[in-house]
This record gives sequence, C-alpha cells and structure tokens, in this order.
Amino acid sequence: MKNPDFPTAVLSRKQQLLSELQSSGLRIVSAPSTAPSRSGGAGPTDHKAVTVLGTTIMVPVHTQGAARSSFVVDEPDASGFANLYEDGEMVAQIEFPPEPKFYGMETADGVPYWKIAQLHSRDVLATTLLQTCVRYGNAKTKCQFCAIGESLKAGRTIREKTPQQLAEVASAAKQYDGIRNVVMTTGTPPTPDRGAAVLAAAASAIKEATGLPIQAQCEPPDDFAWFPKLRAAGVDSLGMHLEAWDEEVRRRIMPGKAEVPLEYYLKAFEAAVGTFGRGQVSTYLLAGLGDSVEGLLDASRRLIDLGVYPFVVPFVPVTGTPLANHAPPSASFMQDVLGPLGEMLSKAGMTSDTVKAGCAKCGACSALSSFEKTQNDACLSQ
Repeated sequence: MKNPDFPTAVLSRKQQLLSELQSSGLRIVSAPSTAPSRSGGAGPTDHKAVTVLGTTIMVPVHTQGAARSSFVVDEPDASGFANLYEDGEMVAQIEFPPEPKFYGMETADGVPYWKIAQLHSRDVLATTLLQTCVRYGNAKTKCQFCAIGESLKAGRTIREKTPQQLAEVASAAKQYDGIRNVVMTTGTPPTPDRGAAVLAAAASAIKEATGLPIQAQCEPPDDFAWFPKLRAAGVDSLGMHLEAWDEEVRRRIMPGKAEVPLEYYLKAFEAAVGTFGRGQVSTYLLAGLGDSVEGLLDASRRLIDLGVYPFVVPFVPVTGTPLANHAPPSASFMQDVLGPLGEMLSKAGMTSDTVKAGCAKCGACSALSSFEKTQNDACLSQ
C-alpha cells in the first residue's frame, strides 16, 4: 500500500536508483578485478559493493533475480569505473571499490586474512566470530533466510576466530585499507550469554590494537549485565536483530528465534539503550518476509521511542537456504517504508551519521540513509 504522506513521485533520482538496484539486483557482464563478492555464508552475502551517485551500497549479484535484472553493468576500467545500463540505456557511471590489500595477507599459521574478516562497503571490516549456530542444524529451529554454515562447508572461512587473529587482521585493514569501523556478529552458541562473552573478548583485543569503533551483534543475553560488560570491553554500539516484527512471520520464518518473545527483545533494547545511549542500539528488520508497510512503520515508531535505530533492509534470497526462491520486496515497497522512516529518524535526531559503528553507520545494505539525508536537508532549509 502506498503511503500518502510520502508519494514516490517526490523521490530523488538517487533514492529511486538505489532502491531499485537493491530490489532488482545487478547483472555483471564480466567479473571485475575489484573487491570480490561471495555467495552463501553469514550476511550480507550474494551482494557486491557498488558506489552509485556517490553512495556505496550492497547490491545483489548472485541471486536468481539479479540474473534477470534489467540493470546491467559493463566491464570496469582499470580504476574500477563502469557504465550502468537499465534496459539498454545508460543511467549512471558506477564504481566498484578495489580489492582490499589485507586480503593478500595471512596469519603466521597460514590462515588468509579474508577467511577471518571481510570488507563490507568501502571502509567497514566485518566478521562472524562463531561460524556455527545452535539453531542452524535443525530444520525446526533454523532461520529460513540464514546461510551461516554454507561458507564454512565450502572452506571460505574458519569455525571460530580468536581475539588475537581479529586484532591482527583489524590492524592490517586499518593500516593498509583505511578501515574506519568494525562489525562483529556471531552464530548463537548454546550458552545463556548468547555469544556476548566471545564478542567481549574480541572487542577488547581489537580496541586495544586499533582504537576503532566497534559494533557487536547478538541475541539478547539472559542477563542484561552483559551490556555494561560489552561496553567496558570496547563495544561502542550494539545490534540485536529482530528480522521480523509480526509474531506470525517470526514463527514461520525463524521458529527458533521466535521462541524469544518480542517483549523480551523490547526489555533488552531498553536496558541496552541505558548502557550505550539513544541511537547506539539497532535492530535489523528484513522487509519482504511478510511484514506490511504499516507494520514496519509501526514497529519503527515503537523502536525509535525506545532509542533503537530500526535498520530496515530489503530481504535478499540467499543461495542454499529455504528462502532461496523467495522474491525480494519491490522498490516501491521499500520506498513506501524508507521515506517515512527517514523522516522519523531525522525528527528523532537518530540518523545514521550519529551512530558510532555498525550496520546502521555503514548503511550499505539499505537505501535508508539517502532518505535521512533528504529529510535532514529539508529540515535545514526551513
């Protein structure tokens, strides 16, 4: 349903193009010799970083939808620039970020750095600490969109990254590639801390080695005392990801995570905001899994009131998952959500540029930040 308060007709060319690319995907005629993309594994995956009209976003390139996309890019030149075409007509020049220098390095015991952490967007280092999850191996509990185990099976990563390895890679990424912040997520272990313990240990090592801003991501722990422990370890912002808001959608799409009630998440958000501050706690909401436009906006209002940044991202079907054939949301659906949400965040003073680290700070997996900037510009002009 269209949102009458934010008609798509007023969208800028950038907002339209970014949202359309993220929904439709991109066909690449020949593989560019730039930062490689990957298929399968923890998200974001099946994407590639692309800079469009000055903004870097992650665009699906390995999905079935991308293979049929009306957007095609020709072979990049030596600097990484290429022409983007829609239905045969050139619409923009785009840029692929270069392959990071740290990808060519390895630890003393022979583990390639790229198996320990990956470049996201242009300047974000991302890693999954535990490449296993207590829910993943059971069809009755696993999240239907998740492929955390696929890259491990394929040998593209290692089962567990140590704090020492992560500090070493982060130091190299900062020195050679200008990394500006670090995102750490983890598969959920069978412990009541839900991964907070391994995140705290890793954050302490990375912070000591680099001083970089860090976001940690995990399910809500059983004891909210973990929040100040994470903060003391060097975590600057925290992500606890709902993925869906509607309870029926949660039970259908992620039956294991849905056993943790929405109300418990809300209590955890409130406690975490008390530790990290307004706007420094965030949650993913995956548009296209079944939540309506109105449902996502209602969820966002409630979350913003708590001081939580709702990072609404278009669902991308990932190879090797039960939802591999599930259609992503349309560009118009995303625009109907992101337009009002950008205005909400701007009015609350919780835009992505105020976030210290993490997915909301990076912003590449959603066009949301482009809607925030439009609203901020409007506010400044009044």
